[in-house]
Amino acid sequence: MLPRVDTDDEWDAIVPDEAVMRPGAAALCTRLGIRADPLTRYPAGSQPVYAVGQRFVLKLFPAAAADDGVTEARVLTHLQGQLPLPTPYVHDAGEYENGWRYVLMSRLRGTDLAVTWPRVPRADQDRIATEAGETLAALHALDPSPLTGFLGPGDWGAFLDRQRTTAVARQRDHGLPEPWLEQIPAFLASATPSAAGPGVLLHTEFMRQHLTVDEHDDWRLTGLLDFEPAMIGQRAYDFVAVGLFVSRGDPRLLSRIFRAYGETFTPTELLTHTLLHLYSNLPRYLRELPAPPEPTLESLAETWFGTE
Repeated sequence: MLPRVDTDDEWDAIVPDEAVMRPGAAALCTRLGIRADPLTRYPAGSQPVYAVGQRFVLKLFPAAAADDGVTEARVLTHLQGQLPLPTPYVHDAGEYENGWRYVLMSRLRGTDLAVTWPRVPRADQDRIATEAGETLAALHALDPSPLTGFLGPGDWGAFLDRQRTTAVARQRDHGLPEPWLEQIPAFLASATPSAAGPGVLLHTEFMRQHLTVDEHDDWRLTGLLDFEPAMIGQRAYDFVAVGLFVSRGDPRLLSRIFRAYGETFTPTELLTHTLLHLYSNLPRYLRELPAPPEPTLESLAETWFGTE
């Protein structure tokens, strides 16, 4: 019932189209033996994701992203019950049709922290920052060896070298102005991140949008989700999303996260990893985050990743 999606054009035409997606999701629910009433699509996220009643979430992956579906299921199964925050329980996962894959998981209690954040009292924001740091520390303390050979990138140093080679071109494609682009080679050359030491399991997109919170229970964090982009690599890489999307340039919050995590990383190191990150989009961050006092990458690093 769902047509195959292999290209960007097919993705743009099919994945957003509820006239196509909803009947396919409903038919899969029937196949899995669960009622698809109500079936509510979440508005955010790159993949089509549906709340199925109050118990389940159905996440669909077209052929172009089928490997992400395998990753999501494997990592969530590995994590079950091992973090301070709940993660979705995998009820079922597998192939659907025409290259589509699915993960049927438990629905986390609470709502999107990114949506509710402006209403969270300051003291509770501080506590949430502490809980976020503790959760990342627990994630990075897990043994990733059961996922070795399954999660990328394999050779972390080679991955960073590839990202460094393409850093300017990737930011240019996003529309970063030339005065910023000109600074990137020298900045990366002077702040090469270390690839030494054992890799840890990385979420890679640890952000408010992937945390849930219960505003009716003293703003307690209730879960961490979306592990499809998980990797095995160096710890600092996970703090790119933390600084950009959790503390969002607030040194008070980032300081609390670091204290709870038990380790700190310099602003230069974190902006370096930002430029090397798979999904880095500096023009977007410049629009959304505090502006640096000077138009330099060094100033930008302090503005976004500085601490108290």
